[in-house]
Amino acid sequence: MSVWYAAVMSLRHALLGLLAIQPSTGYELTRSFERSLGSAWHAGHSQIYPELIKLEEAGLVEVVGEGARRSRTYGLTSSGREELRLWLVVAEPSRSQRNETLLRWFLLAQLTPADRRAALERELRFVEQERSTLERLWDHHVASGQDHPFGPTLDFGRRYHDLALDWLREQLTAAQDVGTTGTEDTEPRSTA
Repeated sequence: MSVWYAAVMSLRHALLGLLAIQPSTGYELTRSFERSLGSAWHAGHSQIYPELIKLEEAGLVEVVGEGARRSRTYGLTSSGREELRLWLVVAEPSRSQRNETLLRWFLLAQLTPADRRAALERELRFVEQERSTLERLWDHHVASGQDHPFGPTLDFGRRYHDLALDWLREQLTAAQDVGTTGTEDTEPRSTA
């Protein structure tokens, strides 16, 4: 078992996963990141192209076509498919993730009620917008009538955002109640 793939989620495995769906150019992979993985992870050209070269040198991908302006279409090799399989099935996932959004939500209680409401309203608007985007993608997926490899993930994203929306609305209601019960609006709530 390779040491590097058991450590953390890597761009390497995300690219292998996208290439398992279909061979792609670096540009197409960048667009796939934006459309399918963008809410979980951002990767741009400056990260993707060097990683493709490393994957090719490692024998995990190969050039399966060349196009205009020296564009190269990459596909998985059998070693690349096996590497992806091992990472998905055998390697223990890294459960340590940095999520600034969840950290901010955790610390909301440290704000005054007025500031807490402002932050919650901002977060609610953002999650509503993300949920709307996922709904449009889901509608397109359903309308196409075809199985899509991201269909189950789109459904998960919709459900996850529904849960986040419910929680944010509950927190906003609680923060508004604090402001209307005569509680001082200048002191943060203690979480101890």
